[in-house]
Amino acid sequence: MLKIGGVKISDQECEAGTLRWFYREALPMNPSEKPPVVLLHGLVSQSYSWRNTMAALAGAGFRALAPDWIGHGYSAKPEKNEFAYTPEAFLAAFEEWIAAMELAHFTLVVQGFLGSVGLLYAAKHPEQIERLVIVNTPLTAEAKLPFKISQLGLPLIGEVMTQDPILVDRTLEGGGPYTVADDDLDVYRKPFLKSSDVGRSLLATVRKLNLKKVLPDIDTGFNGWSIPTLVLWGTADKWLPVTLAESFVKQLTNAELIKLEETGHYAQEDWAEKVSEQIIPFLRRANLTP
Repeated sequence: MLKIGGVKISDQECEAGTLRWFYREALPMNPSEKPPVVLLHGLVSQSYSWRNTMAALAGAGFRALAPDWIGHGYSAKPEKNEFAYTPEAFLAAFEEWIAAMELAHFTLVVQGFLGSVGLLYAAKHPEQIERLVIVNTPLTAEAKLPFKISQLGLPLIGEVMTQDPILVDRTLEGGGPYTVADDDLDVYRKPFLKSSDVGRSLLATVRKLNLKKVLPDIDTGFNGWSIPTLVLWGTADKWLPVTLAESFVKQLTNAELIKLEETGHYAQEDWAEKVSEQIIPFLRRANLTP
C-alpha cells in the first residue's frame, strides 16, 4: 500500500475470466456519487505511474482505479499459447476486467502505446464512458513505434533486451527530459528481477502491437465521437509529436487539447501535478456540451 498526501492507495487483485489482474485503488475520504476514474498505463510501465494522479483524484472526491495490463507489473503473465498479446486479446481481457469490477459508467484515462487499447474500448463502449482523457497516446496513422521500443521485438536482440531490468530506466527516461528517482525505478524494475515471464510478455506485446491496423480502427471508431474529451500532451515527448494530438482534436466535436510544456511521453511520471491540475477541473466541469 502507498500513502500519498494522506490518501491511501491500496493494492488489489481480482480474477476476470481466466486472468488474474493486479490493480491499485484510491478511495475518496467521503462517499461520492461521482463516476470512478480508470487510468491505463503504457508500455514498460505499470499502474504505479499513476500514483500521484490517483491521490489527487481521491482528494478531489473521485474513486481512482489503475490496473496493471496483463503481462505487465504484477498482473498475470500468461504464456503465448494462453494469451495472444494482440490488441484484440488485450481489449477482450480489459472488457472482462471492467465487467468483474462492475463498472457501468466511468471516466477513462489512457496513456502510451498500450493506451491505444483503451481508445478501442471507448470507441466500442461509448455508453460506458462518462468522459475521456488521453495522455500522449498514438492517435493517428502518422504515429510510429519509436526504435527504442520497436527493437524490443527484434529477433535475438529483443529476447536479450527484454530480460534486462535496465530497459526500464532506458525506456521511462528515454521518452522525455527527466530522470526517474531511484526508489521509483526500483518499483518498475522489481517484476523484471523476480521472473523472466515479464520480459517474455513484453516481447510478445511489442511484436504484436500492430499499430498499422489499430490506428485506422481508432480513426473509424471516433468518427462522430461527442463525449467530452481532454487531450493532455507532454510537448517534450521524444516519440509522439504534438501534431498528432492537434490533428485528432480537430476531428472531434467536444474535445480540447492542453499542452504540457517540459513534460515527456510518460507525463504522469514526469510531472504528475501538471496532469492532475488539468484532469480534475475537467471532471468537475458541469456543462461540457459542444
